[in-house]
Amino acid sequence: MRENSREGLIWDDNGLGPEPRWTRDPDLRAVLRVCRRQLGIPDPAPPSEYGPRNRGDAEHEGDDRLNVTFHADGTFNKLYRVTTTNAPNTSNTRHFILRVSLPVDPRNKTLGEAATLELVRHKTDIPVPRVVAFDETRNNEIGYEWLLMDCMTGVPAHYRWRKMSMREKEVLTVRVADFQAQLLRCGGFGDGFREIGTLGTVGGDSEGSQQGATAAASATPEPGPVVSSFFFLGQRYYYPISRGPFSCSHDWLRAQLSIIIKEHTTALGQANSELDKEYAECALRVARKLLRMLHKIFPSVIHPPERTVLWHDDLSLKNILVSPNGAVTAVIGWYVHSLFVFVLRFPFPSTFLSLGESEREKYTNTPRECASAMPRWVASQMPEFLRGTVRNTKPDRNCYTDVEKGLFTAGANAADDPDDGLDNEGKTELYWIHLMEYEQTQLRRVYEARMRHLRPEWDMEVEEGALKVDFLGAVSRCGSGFYLRRIEQWVDAIERKEYLPLMEVLRTGIKKESKEKPATATAMTKAVKTLSLVSRLS
Repeated sequence: MRENSREGLIWDDNGLGPEPRWTRDPDLRAVLRVCRRQLGIPDPAPPSEYGPRNRGDAEHEGDDRLNVTFHADGTFNKLYRVTTTNAPNTSNTRHFILRVSLPVDPRNKTLGEAATLELVRHKTDIPVPRVVAFDETRNNEIGYEWLLMDCMTGVPAHYRWRKMSMREKEVLTVRVADFQAQLLRCGGFGDGFREIGTLGTVGGDSEGSQQGATAAASATPEPGPVVSSFFFLGQRYYYPISRGPFSCSHDWLRAQLSIIIKEHTTALGQANSELDKEYAECALRVARKLLRMLHKIFPSVIHPPERTVLWHDDLSLKNILVSPNGAVTAVIGWYVHSLFVFVLRFPFPSTFLSLGESEREKYTNTPRECASAMPRWVASQMPEFLRGTVRNTKPDRNCYTDVEKGLFTAGANAADDPDDGLDNEGKTELYWIHLMEYEQTQLRRVYEARMRHLRPEWDMEVEEGALKVDFLGAVSRCGSGFYLRRIEQWVDAIERKEYLPLMEVLRTGIKKESKEKPATATAMTKAVKTLSLVSRLS
């Protein structure tokens, strides 16, 4: 039985799918009171003396011992920077982050992150925030779930990347490989877990606050229900579908396909046009093909439950903090932080078609989830910051167009997120894309070499997991509603025992063999000349 209380959350359909919205913003004075109590800082004035806040103070509250400032908005969270001093006019200052969360998956989202952070902090040397306190309920002054943790030093590597030397990037990559190897060994069995699920969500019985943070550190948490946007997006939260923990990959993927089939069966019944009907039928056809293939790749009966490992599915440069010299100072983003699942209706909205390829990939990527215990084959993937197109030749800077020096605007939504701008150093965006692809290609070799050193069986793990990783990617993209026909091409090819990489099929498709007569020598000569001309013109 799913908890019905998601008070404070509504879903707004923007044409690309449901997006979460706050029905009311957290009161900054309530945030201040929670921080004051948890950090043991006396209140200089009784709560009754809190008067109306001036308009200019809407993002700032506090005094000379405790200061709370609104810091940032996330898809599911609002962040507040908390600063304390032991006494006025002293340099003994401490910094914290308090995150207030929407009840997208009530209790489980906060419980999962608190348990995961404490496990990683105690079982590995990965630098992660210390959990000070949390409340996984809305029974508090703020009226939402919250988690208070240390503020980590450093800035996202994303913003330093272009100024870092290749040697610094290689050192960072080796460090991330070390982190991944530690996560593979992190768990109650010394070599991971049993079952698939988000840690610490079993039973939903948490003491919360400081006691809960202490309890999370004292025992190894077990996998529970999976906290993922795939399962809680919009009305999916209420579907009578298992959320886990799952004993095997087969059951986990079957649950996802069941959600897709239920969603598009409903959409087919509510279709208002032929295009809507065609889209729903296509999505259902692809999902059912994947369901029929499922047991051929993943056994449906496993005993004991499948071995799993802790997996951070978004080790992007924005979730790796670095010092001025490029050293890793923290790894963040262990929670559900972005919404990547969209349900489209054909024809595609013009806003989507106007996006560049990199921006389209943002909306067609797999859904993000709390760092969870995942099948070992899931962890055979490259970390997020190393995924990209192969480019073996370093781009020549002089061969790219000069543009006005200033902030690099990445994609159609840069105007909505000016802080995401990067210095273009007077070169077109294409140069930076190609340079990143080249660096990723080189750094993947560094990562593979390090993993091979740490785990001699690594190459075999990657090889044996490749088809399974592709199947997961096909399910995720089918759930997003993108590339349906190319996913279907990939499924049909696998059924024919033609094992093509999924990403290759998504990029180029599978060309059907021509049934026309073979071209004559004259026709082929003309074709070669035409291609040569086009090549010169381009």
